[in-house]
Amino acid sequence: MTDALPGVLLIEDDAALRRSLAQWLSLNELSVIEAADGNEALKVLRSDTVDVVISDVRMPGMSGLELLVVIRKTWPELPVIILSGHGDVPMAVAAIQAGAFNFLTKPYVPEQLIGTLQNALEQTRLRRRVVSLEESNATQARLDRQLLGTDQATTRLKSTIEQLAPYHVDVLIKGETGSGKEVVARLLHECSPRQAGPFVAINCGALPLDIVESELFGHETGAFTGASGIRVGKFEFAKGGTIFLDEIESMPLAIQAKLLRVLQERTVTRLGSNRDIPIDIRILSATKEDLRDLATRGLFREDLYYRLAAADVAIPPLRDRGHDAPLLFEHFMLSMAERLERKALPLTDEETRFLLAYAWPGNVRELKHLAERRALGLDWRPDTDQQDDLTVENSSLADLVDQFELKVIEQALWSAGGRASLAAKRLQLPHRTLNEKLKRLSMKNRSDRA
Repeated sequence: MTDALPGVLLIEDDAALRRSLAQWLSLNELSVIEAADGNEALKVLRSDTVDVVISDVRMPGMSGLELLVVIRKTWPELPVIILSGHGDVPMAVAAIQAGAFNFLTKPYVPEQLIGTLQNALEQTRLRRRVVSLEESNATQARLDRQLLGTDQATTRLKSTIEQLAPYHVDVLIKGETGSGKEVVARLLHECSPRQAGPFVAINCGALPLDIVESELFGHETGAFTGASGIRVGKFEFAKGGTIFLDEIESMPLAIQAKLLRVLQERTVTRLGSNRDIPIDIRILSATKEDLRDLATRGLFREDLYYRLAAADVAIPPLRDRGHDAPLLFEHFMLSMAERLERKALPLTDEETRFLLAYAWPGNVRELKHLAERRALGLDWRPDTDQQDDLTVENSSLADLVDQFELKVIEQALWSAGGRASLAAKRLQLPHRTLNEKLKRLSMKNRSDRA
């Protein structure tokens, strides 16, 4: 079936009549798939996309009306035109009540059949257009909700994700540390037809060298010492979904060769096995490095680079996203304040100017950290003139101890998501003692900086 012509599934048990009608429909610029009975028609519907069905009523095995009931249940939007040489009013009524688009009796007027077909095809086109618009609107809403920002660079990034998400193409995501590479990968997955499948994220830099192959591709019982059972690797586990390879530049060269084969063949072979296992996955990878430069220096396989970069997404650093920083800062600050059930004071003009002027070396990850510190009522602005070390010069031992203690408490609160009770538990302090220390040390620190 060609993509250019509307597709008709013609079901007729009389072979000569079926061929004649198929030829006539083809002359009317329709692409026709023929089926001799209901069971054959269902096989076609499960493997092909058609726009309209024309079916005879009386056929061996499954009748046209029985087939209609199955189609209405499985493909409710697909129009079905019923033809019969034995038609009467009760049969026509039954067909329409069962959901037929129309019921024509033989011999039918050719122009009447073509007119009915055109109406059914127009209905299919309109329904698909509505579905497409709804999917586009849903994608836009998801992108706007999860990828905040109104700057042109952010808008271009959203547009690129929307363009690439629907297609089964591997994508290389490039961006600085903290710029949101995993966020983009998840959006590519969630806005794709694979969204119901698993999203499996793998940090290539954190994989132990001695078990990396087993983690990715699995192993059979006895493949190596300690392999007491079959293990399904992450690539096999991600069937029907998406694999996200973060820090792909850290993958060992030996494993890169095996990954290249997976990309080319779409199969994996477990350790200790000779059987290739087909995998239906999409591969997204991310890097903060220039892989092409690494390839020229022999640190990354050039052939793997070109396979990974069938399409690419470049994430702009936060410093290049115009006025997005204050918007993102307020979002993360208010989210943390809501979790803490406390009020977040609005940004002052001076704070907004700072957010716009700051270079954001840690990108969105750093911004989120600072926004949540502000929601906690802690000092949040990084000192751009000094290192983030203890201030030893002209400091007494007591001052140094206070500085260190404050940093430890702030870090505990950060790792506990702002939950003071959990931070106190981890620091093995009474909740009240933690609050008193935090209040005293924060006030002292502000006084020392004044």
